[in-house]
Formats: sequence, structure tokens, C-alpha cells
Amino acid sequence: MNTQDAKRVLETALICASQPLTLREMRSLFADELGPDSLRSLLDELSRDWEGRGVELVALASGWRFQSRPELREYLDRLHPEKPPRYSRAVLETLAIIAYRQPVTRGDIEDIRGVVVASQIIKQLEDRGWIETIGHRETPGRPALYATTKAFLDDLGLASLEQLPALDMGSEPPAFEALQGQLLGDDEQPPGELPAASDPVEPAGAPSLFGADGTPALPTPHPVEPPPQPLPESA
Repeated sequence: MNTQDAKRVLETALICASQPLTLREMRSLFADELGPDSLRSLLDELSRDWEGRGVELVALASGWRFQSRPELREYLDRLHPEKPPRYSRAVLETLAIIAYRQPVTRGDIEDIRGVVVASQIIKQLEDRGWIETIGHRETPGRPALYATTKAFLDDLGLASLEQLPALDMGSEPPAFEALQGQLLGDDEQPPGELPAASDPVEPAGAPSLFGADGTPALPTPHPVEPPPQPLPESA
């Protein structure tokens, strides 16, 4: 198979895939006759071929996929006007702490936030597939250690944790304003909102990590085909 035909096969597989494809899966397209270096060269060529178009080829934590460019998201959202699941301030603050401090225990999160972390908050993030238990700390009670997942990075359009925006950790504990700024951007600070009834009471004036309509502000790129279905919020 010549290079052009191999690139067509690879392009077609990536466009038709419902999930990101790993290098191993892409090599199976060619019965492992194509080496890793040749495959990466084809991926680089495909990336250049799609430059300047509305769709781009990106490397994520779980593999490669075609997705819409971020600047076109507002237009594509009009095709799916249904609202995504709502997440409270407490849920998104907990997610931000886990993302930047992982692995952390529930006690670590409570020390940083200054309030008790409800079990439902952890369950929501686990059900969404954004965090998981990766072990237990060898202290009395052996508390679970939480970390983010590849799905979390995929939803942010990142290949690794190193691509998270840099966070100034000069002060202990880190300010929630800094965490909020990294997830939303400094020009997108939303107003505060009352916590959900199931969440612990927050200190007065605590900042928000979600939009004014209560939807998560984490950027979720649109895969080309088929579009992902939002998971329902757990009860």
C-alpha cells in the first residue's frame, strides 16, 4: 500500500470512529505492517492537510480524533440546544482541586475548601467519568486517593496533565480565584450562585466555578461523528 492510500485509510477510520483511536488500533488497520514512526508521519501529514479548516486532528489522552475547532463551538451548539447537565459550585471546585493536586484524599479536599465534601459530590464526578480511585493512603482508615481520568483530559481536549494551564501555587492553600481562572479564563469570571440543596453550605462570598446558568464551563470539543450524548446527572 502506498503512502497516499494508507493516509486515506487512516483518515477514514479516524472520521468514522466514535471514540479516539490509539496508535495500536490504527496499526491494526494495516495488519501491523506500518511501524510507529511511519504512522506518526502519516498523522502529521493529516494534521497539516486539515489546517485552516473547521475540523482539526488532535492527540488526546486516550488517542487521536478529529474534532471541531473551539472557535466554531457556538455555532455547532445551535444544532443541539438541549442544556448539558448542571454541576454545582462545590462539584467544580472539588474537580479543580483534584486536577491540580492529585492524588488527593477527601480529607485533603476538605482542608483546602474549608467545608465538608459530600459523598454525592465525589459520586457525581465518578459517574461523569472525570475522577477515579487510584489507591489508598497508608494512614489510619486508609482513605481513598482520587485522580482525574483520561476522559477528563479528553473532554478538555488535552493529551496530558502537563497541558493544564499553569497554576501559581505560591500560597497555601491556593486561592479558589486562581483555580477558577485556570478553568474559565480570566475574562470569563461568572457571578456566584447558591449551592444545590444537596451540597454543603459554602462560606459567604465563595467564588463560583460554573456559568450563570449552572452548566459546567469546562470546554468539551465536538467530535466530528457521531456527537457524544451528555450523561445524565446522578440523582
